[in-house]
Amino acid sequence: MSDLSAFAVTQKWPAQFPEWIQLYSLPTPNGVKVSIMLEEIGLPYEAHRVSFETQDQMTPEFLSVSPNNKIPAILDPHGPGDQPLALFESGAILIYLADKSGQLLAQESAARYETIQWLMFQMGGIGPMFGQVGFFNKFAGREYEDKRPLERYVNEAKRLLGVLDKHLGGREWIMGERYTIADIATFPWIRNLIGFYEAGELVGIDNFPEVKRVLAKFVARPAVIRGLEIPKVS
Repeated sequence: MSDLSAFAVTQKWPAQFPEWIQLYSLPTPNGVKVSIMLEEIGLPYEAHRVSFETQDQMTPEFLSVSPNNKIPAILDPHGPGDQPLALFESGAILIYLADKSGQLLAQESAARYETIQWLMFQMGGIGPMFGQVGFFNKFAGREYEDKRPLERYVNEAKRLLGVLDKHLGGREWIMGERYTIADIATFPWIRNLIGFYEAGELVGIDNFPEVKRVLAKFVARPAVIRGLEIPKVS
């Protein structure tokens, strides 16, 4: 049996199944990337809820696996060389899990790097920009009298949606017929933008029919339906 006692995170969130991948997360757009991925590939895992209400993300135990105090993070008791591996950053975790399972990321070089480029498009563009739209539209930013920041991020969100919409024309998924980690990274953020952030009308989501088409397919997947609710509220 794997001994995870050397990892401080297990002191706060003890592993009931120490042979399984340990997931520390919340059902946010970044958090559900990993729970959806784990549901899709079928690797056994144990989910632990990192509560923002109680500032769990700032505790020494969580910082031991995620020094940037952001969810999600994982601890794999059977990492490379069968040694435990802790990882943070959702994009890095998706690549790792894809390689570990041999699923949802092509091994041949061209398709692999094309998939990773769209993953980076989400990580560097869609995530940060959509997050700013959410801040200025739904949260404290709406109190700002100066509306130029909101306009800036809304315009950039529209531009990014336009790039994606054009790319998806004639394609089933971002990588064509293949469903990949690029889809798992991207569509939770689009769902959040028009749902939780209440910004669908603001960004003119109806102007991006290909994005809406693929989003509908994505959220209908059984693994996505399950992953969107993990970790569950206890």
